Amino acid sequence: MFRNVGMISLGCAKNRVDAEVMLGLLSNSGYIVVNNSEDADVIIVNTCGFIDSAKQESIEAILEQAEYKKTGRCKALIVTGCMSERYNSELMKEIPEIDAILGTGDYADIVAVLDRVRSGKKECRYGNIDIVPEGVQPRLISTQEVTAYLKIAEGCDNCCTYCVIPSLRGRFRSRPSVDILQEASKLADNGVRELILIAQDVTRYGQDLYDKYNLAALLKDLCRISGLKWIRLLYAYPDRITDELIDVIAGEEKVCNYLDIPIQHINDNILGRMNRTSDSATIRNLVGTLKRRIPDIALRTSLIVGFPGETEAEFNELKDFINEGWFNNVGVFAYSREEGTPAADMPMQISDEIKEERRSMLLSLQRKVSKKLNRTRVGRTCEVLIEGRESANIYFGRSYAEAPEIDGLIYVASERQLRQGEFVRAAISKAYEYDLLGEACANESGK
Repeated sequence: MFRNVGMISLGCAKNRVDAEVMLGLLSNSGYIVVNNSEDADVIIVNTCGFIDSAKQESIEAILEQAEYKKTGRCKALIVTGCMSERYNSELMKEIPEIDAILGTGDYADIVAVLDRVRSGKKECRYGNIDIVPEGVQPRLISTQEVTAYLKIAEGCDNCCTYCVIPSLRGRFRSRPSVDILQEASKLADNGVRELILIAQDVTRYGQDLYDKYNLAALLKDLCRISGLKWIRLLYAYPDRITDELIDVIAGEEKVCNYLDIPIQHINDNILGRMNRTSDSATIRNLVGTLKRRIPDIALRTSLIVGFPGETEAEFNELKDFINEGWFNNVGVFAYSREEGTPAADMPMQISDEIKEERRSMLLSLQRKVSKKLNRTRVGRTCEVLIEGRESANIYFGRSYAEAPEIDGLIYVASERQLRQGEFVRAAISKAYEYDLLGEACANESGK
C-alpha cells in the first residue's frame, strides 16, 4: 500500500517551492503527507547539486532515507532536484534502492512516476530543463503559515564561469505575470502575509516575455493584493537594479526595504574572470545610491573566496570593502571546483586550506560589521513577525530587515502571550552580532 509520503528537501528556496508543488500534486491525488520518514510508504529526497558540500549532503540524505526500506515501512525511494538532473544514471547505478529519478524540469510528473513505481517499474526522467510550467500548480506550503516563497522565473542566462545552474535549470524563463498574480492572490487568501519573490535572478524578470525588465511593474501589481503585508526580494543582480525599481522599493509600503544582492567579489579582475556582468564601480555606485535613497534599507550579499588565481591583494580588496560596512548580512562561500564549468579548468587553483582561511577571515570581519549596524537600531521600534516562542515570556521573529532562515532573529519579551504569525511592535534594547533583543510595546494589539 502506497499511501503516506515523506519529503526531504535540500538546498535553496527555489528547490523548496518545487518540493511544495510535488507535495501539493500528491496531496490532491489522495496521498497523505507525513513528517516522519518512519511513517512514510514513499520517501522523496529533493536534492541540491550546486557545490561539493551540497552534493555531499544530498548523497548522505539519500543513503540515510534508503535505510528506511530496510528498517521502516518505506516501499519506494524517489530522488528529485539538481543532483537527479546532473547525475541521474550514476545515482540509479550506485544506489539501487532508488526507484525513480526526476530532473529539475520533471517534478510536475511526480504523480505519474509514482504510479509507475507502484506497478513495479523503475523510472528515470530528466533533460527537460527548459520547460516553463503553465498556470498555477497546487502547493503544500512548508514554511511558517504567514510566509511563502513565490518563484517568478526559472533558469539562468548569466553563465558565470563557476556555476552549473544553467546546465541544471536551463535558460532564463519568466513566468507570465497573470500566473504570478493569481498564485500570489491564492496564497494571500490562504493567510500568507509575507511573500518572498525568488528566481535565479529576479531583476531579469520580464526581459524574455516583454523585452524589458518588468520587476517594478510586477511589484506594483502585487502591492494591490489586499491580504499581503510584506513583499521581499531575493537574488537581485546589481547591474539590473534600475532607478524605477529603487523608486518602487522606496515608495511602496508593502515592499520591504531589503535587498539580497549577490556581488560575489569586488575586484575587477576576479569579477571579469567570473564572467560577472557588473564591475566594482557599478557595485559601489549601487550600494551608495541605495543607502542614500532608502536610508533604512537592509542589504545582504554573497561572496566567493578562493576563486582560481585570487591573489592576496585581491582578497585584501574584498576585506576592505566588507569593512566599509555596506551589508547587514553576508554569506561567504569557499570556491567549489565544479566539473563542466570554465573555472574548473583555470590555472592557479587555490588550496582548500587557504580558501577556508579566507572564508573565516571574512566572516569574522562581517560579524563586527553586523553588530555595529545592529547597534544603530537600539532605541528604535520596529514591527516584528512572531515566528515562535523561546521561553516563558520570550518570543522570536523577524522585521523587514531579516529574511527567514538566512538572517538573524529578533527576540521579543512580552508579558502578553503572542501568537505565531502575529505582527507586533517592539522596542529594541540590545544588539548582538546577528540578533536583536526587544520588548513588545505597551497596548500592542497585534495584527
